[in-house]
Amino acid sequence: MEQVPATIVYADDRLVVVNKPPGISLSTRRSEPRGAVDRLLASTDAEDLSQRGIDPRTLLLVHRLDVGTSGLVMLARDQETHRLLSRELSERRVEKTYLALVWGHPRPRLGRYDWPLAPDRRDRRKMRVDPGGSPAATRYRTVADASHVSLVELSPETGRTHQLRVHLARAGHWIVGDDLYGGPRHRAVRDRNLQLALNPSHLLLHAWRLGLPDIPGFRSLRLEAPLPKEFLAALERLGISLPSADLDAL
Repeated sequence: MEQVPATIVYADDRLVVVNKPPGISLSTRRSEPRGAVDRLLASTDAEDLSQRGIDPRTLLLVHRLDVGTSGLVMLARDQETHRLLSRELSERRVEKTYLALVWGHPRPRLGRYDWPLAPDRRDRRKMRVDPGGSPAATRYRTVADASHVSLVELSPETGRTHQLRVHLARAGHWIVGDDLYGGPRHRAVRDRNLQLALNPSHLLLHAWRLGLPDIPGFRSLRLEAPLPKEFLAALERLGISLPSADLDAL
């Protein structure tokens, strides 16, 4: 997969929000605690960082996305901001909205998945639904239906590893391109062009919108990140348009 650059969606003197492309890992090893930030910023236009007065060495990752997931990632410009935003996330005051293209058509069209999750003992790469696992909840809404698939809006109430992917898989609506939990289901599609659109190089899961409440030292924010090219191409092929909203200027 050709690496697409990351782009800065928002920046002020305390916060930087980046649109992460698929393919960049944000996992962190003890031996390289800044590895995730360095990989993300290495994909970002250095001149853009410089013009905005952003010193990459001071940025701290507030939260993570899976390597194949694209979209909004917050980075704090100091330790105090990092602690504050981490607390807001843990107390569920940050609104995160994802878009996913999934196989099938969820019924009902609006609902909530609340299956607890735990590591899959048979495959260390995966999580699984487990009654004895950690509580996990995801609200969903079907935005549009098309042949074979649906575009759904997802709002996680918790932040478990692979939560959205596992909840959708358990519901029978695997994310398009998610070979770990769903497999290559595009082979059942007869239309050749549609089959190609539904066989992307990454899973079609995107951290689309981010809402920050009024926090001391911050103004409330509502941000949106453009979808990656393959996601947009699939929607265009399916005749699906994105919903619009009034958001803060970039």
